[in-house]
Amino acid sequence: RMAEQLSDRERQILEAVIRAYVETAEAAGSRTIARRYELGVSPATVRNTMADLEEKGFLFHTHTSAGRIPTDRAYRYFVDDMMRPLPLSEPEQRRLAEELAQGDANPLEQLLRRAAHALGLVTGELGLVVSPRLDRTVLERLELVGLSSDKVLLVLTLGKGVVRTIYVDLPSSVPAETLAAVSVVLNERLAGHTLAAIRETLPDRLRDTTTGGNPAGELLNIFLQSASELFDPTHLTREDLMLGRTSVLANQPEFNDEARLRNLIELTEERDLLSAVLADREVGPRLHVTIGSEHASPRLTDFTLVTSSYRIGGTSGIIGVIGPTRMPYEKIASIVTSASALMSQVLGDAGRQTDA
Repeated sequence: RMAEQLSDRERQILEAVIRAYVETAEAAGSRTIARRYELGVSPATVRNTMADLEEKGFLFHTHTSAGRIPTDRAYRYFVDDMMRPLPLSEPEQRRLAEELAQGDANPLEQLLRRAAHALGLVTGELGLVVSPRLDRTVLERLELVGLSSDKVLLVLTLGKGVVRTIYVDLPSSVPAETLAAVSVVLNERLAGHTLAAIRETLPDRLRDTTTGGNPAGELLNIFLQSASELFDPTHLTREDLMLGRTSVLANQPEFNDEARLRNLIELTEERDLLSAVLADREVGPRLHVTIGSEHASPRLTDFTLVTSSYRIGGTSGIIGVIGPTRMPYEKIASIVTSASALMSQVLGDAGRQTDA
């Protein structure tokens, strides 16, 4: 374990350097560390210990400064072995709760956008929220809307007000009354079941409806043949990643550098990378912290990603923040954990109100 590599003095001085750098964004010198944190040792002892920590890969220094800066390894050590999450202040708790409570929790996307915005306001980082995975989401109803002679719009209303639309190509024109009749059949057979269950059992559910050469039977047969695609959660995903305001990050010292600021803007404008990273993230109650070089993509080496999950019915989504590696990890961890619990509570209360 990394903890066994450091003496008590090294741990104490490393923690002081990390806290000083997070607070000031400036390299910490031995004299400053010795004076500010009252470590009971001389600046010379601090300087020698900092040199040892640099050899072990926990600190580095630039040619223009005698002070040291934490490495990604130092932040990882801090998160795993030193971090003591700080409870939210009453104003922070109130602000999060008020932001999430504004308006109705339906449609779900509106609540998720508010949550991303609220996290950014409270943390000073870029808030992000990922929509729930739809595989276990219940289909409440569906509707078929004719668009042209050979195209139909399938409108799926899922749990918590989530709406998804899919274009379905037809081999020939289908009368409006046939669309209405097929909608009735599909609702009778599919509504009230999860997308996963529908995808797995659709042949059985429609087995006695697709016989004959009538238009309704032919249309139902199209749905039967296309079930794996039409009810695939990945196919139904739309704008699944919501981000807060980028401006909260642009004001941080790290982004005074033009290249880093450009990288930040590209990340928020081209969301495929973040979406892919978050899609692979384990969903569970544990807080997940990925720091700088730990990311698989080199485009994320300047950033730390802190996430947890929220529950909605039988499924879950991801909530968290992304910001520079110089981050107040203890405070961020508490805020993300609290936001996760609040989201689950708000969504659970909305569900109980709907059921009532």
